[in-house]
Amino acid sequence: MTLTPERTRRSSAELIAAEDGVLAHNYHPLPVVVARAEGVWVEDVEGRRYLDMLAGYSALNFGHRHPDLIAAAHRQLDALTLTSRAFHNDRLAGFAEGLAELTGLPAVLPMNTGAEAVESAVKLARKWAYEVKGVAPDRATIVVADGNFHGRTTTIVSFSTDETARGGFGPFTPGFRVVPYNDLPALEAALDDTTAAVLIEPIQGEAGVVIPDDGYLGGVREATRRAGCLLIADEIQSGLGRTGTTLAVDHESVRPDVLLLGKALGGGIVPVSAVLARSDVMAVLRPGEHGSTFGGNPLSAAVGSAVVDLLATGEFQRRATELGEVLRDGLTALLGKGVVGFRSRGLWAGVDIDPAIGTGRRISERLMAEGVLAKDTHGSTIRIAPPLTITEEELATALAALEKSLR
Repeated sequence: MTLTPERTRRSSAELIAAEDGVLAHNYHPLPVVVARAEGVWVEDVEGRRYLDMLAGYSALNFGHRHPDLIAAAHRQLDALTLTSRAFHNDRLAGFAEGLAELTGLPAVLPMNTGAEAVESAVKLARKWAYEVKGVAPDRATIVVADGNFHGRTTTIVSFSTDETARGGFGPFTPGFRVVPYNDLPALEAALDDTTAAVLIEPIQGEAGVVIPDDGYLGGVREATRRAGCLLIADEIQSGLGRTGTTLAVDHESVRPDVLLLGKALGGGIVPVSAVLARSDVMAVLRPGEHGSTFGGNPLSAAVGSAVVDLLATGEFQRRATELGEVLRDGLTALLGKGVVGFRSRGLWAGVDIDPAIGTGRRISERLMAEGVLAKDTHGSTIRIAPPLTITEEELATALAALEKSLR
């Protein structure tokens, strides 16, 4: 890969310093300035290459600039990019039909970001509770799990248990009950006549790729049925091939009432999210009650349709399953050699580093020096989530870099 002259005018250090002077300090990124990318590789402004083992927190499941997705975007850019939902566009129906067929949920509400999808699901569940379940006005509750990460809007951080995400942003939105994750009796005890829904991540990504016990998701599904409330599965990070199945809930053959997708749905090109639901649930929303200027725009629909087509082949789910075994075996070999534990499913892992060796941030910096990009979370844990296009050889390269970084 070669860089254009415009990209070499300022060095990485100069660009980082310039950002520091004008940008809000709400991120603490690794000191790398990416200028170009293709597949699983990125290149900084000086031409150094890195293996991307984060994939935009699963937004880049299909790698950087996947040719099918880029081609779909180019074709649409030459035709139509935005109409707003004041008018129909010729790409939205096909996108919604494909997504409904892929997921098995027939009603689609297109949005843009993951947080918008979650906020939309909260509104949908409350509306359903009042109109269908018969909950008294303004009394609906939603049960969530501790350690959750559903976004950063005011309502969402209201039910976060991460003080960094929550502290200083009150007063908080009421109507949520927090229970321990992976504790079915505690969840069942929190359900009552006011419960509109249970909102849960099938695997908690930000918490460190926390995977619940076998049977937990099935138990949550049965508990919500008995309680007469909705099950909302937030698959914004876990969905679309990441765990070796189209959805993480597929591992337990669970079908939620409401499904949230995002990140990889936009192919790493445009922000695309969606709320999918049973038709009778989505029917409580009527014209004027909810919307988005950019939600369902033709450019997003074109890219989203291309994503659906990629997943419909099953290739990426198979790759995540097969290479996930390679990842698991490689991490198992590092247990006791700087790794004190890990959790993985498909091509997604949370790796706990021995604190005596270094923090997750420090190990991420060492990995960067070895030409591999990953990111820490919660102290001494690093997350591994490469594009699903990674090869076994590239995965071996990343694992070797991790082993070296732990010495």
